[in-house]
Amino acid sequence: MNILITGGTGFVGKHLATSLHEKRHHTYILTRSPSNYHNTENTTFISYEYPVEELPIIHGVINLAGESLFGYWSEKKKESILASRIEITEKLVDMMTNMNTKPEVFISGSAVGYYGISNDLIYTEATEEPGEDFLAKVSIKWEKTAKLAEDIGVRTVFTRFGVILGEEGALPYMSIPVKMFAGGKIGNGEQWMSWIHIEDVVNLIQFCLYNRNIDGPVNVTAPHPKRNKDFTKALAKVLKRPHWFTAPAPLIRLTTGEMSTLITKGQYVLPKKALDNNFQFSYPNLEEALRQIKQQKA
Repeated sequence: MNILITGGTGFVGKHLATSLHEKRHHTYILTRSPSNYHNTENTTFISYEYPVEELPIIHGVINLAGESLFGYWSEKKKESILASRIEITEKLVDMMTNMNTKPEVFISGSAVGYYGISNDLIYTEATEEPGEDFLAKVSIKWEKTAKLAEDIGVRTVFTRFGVILGEEGALPYMSIPVKMFAGGKIGNGEQWMSWIHIEDVVNLIQFCLYNRNIDGPVNVTAPHPKRNKDFTKALAKVLKRPHWFTAPAPLIRLTTGEMSTLITKGQYVLPKKALDNNFQFSYPNLEEALRQIKQQKA
């Protein structure tokens, strides 16, 4: 298969491309600076201005691009977070529209932030009422834009990512205070963390790629969310460090702005669609996932 990917040089994209290559698929990586990369037998780097008519038949399009959520959420940062996702998604829909042979599937990124924030509710793909905070509004607009692909007959999937655990992403930042013997819960520690191991992310994206009966939202999370206090305790145990301290929520808000909601708030999200379709998680349990990542880095 020929797979067109945005965000292919990022954390998830690199892992996904490697897995696709192992299955002998060819990836076309859309990037703003293709000259910075070298093409290989399995990978071709192209710009967003690349002529669609010069592409071979593209079987699937996977959209992972967007401004990083990490950093202080100034108004300018928030505008960039939203605009980067919408503009790239619009570009992809336009490219697919101009392809003589349409892709079989469009898998577009989203976030569990779609559901908003709660310490009590359980969210699945059947949840219809979205949240009202900034990240929920971004996710709503992002999915609405991606949904335009359905109008040209392309099966469309919205992968709502939770906290992705691996050698990059959020985990290295979360590990710093623990490694410095200052680990502990954040705020009251009651906020839910819907997490998932990077290997399961890659496998679930491909599961959606191959299974024609899957469309719409798919929660890309492990089946056992954890409260922050339990997550940080498990992380401290795996890293063999104490779990003594509490990071005050006001301090987090002061240093990260509105982004603090990603840290001090959360949601309990279940991957019901994956489970109903018999997807097998390699790392359904948190401590096992954290140990594997630690061993891999050793």
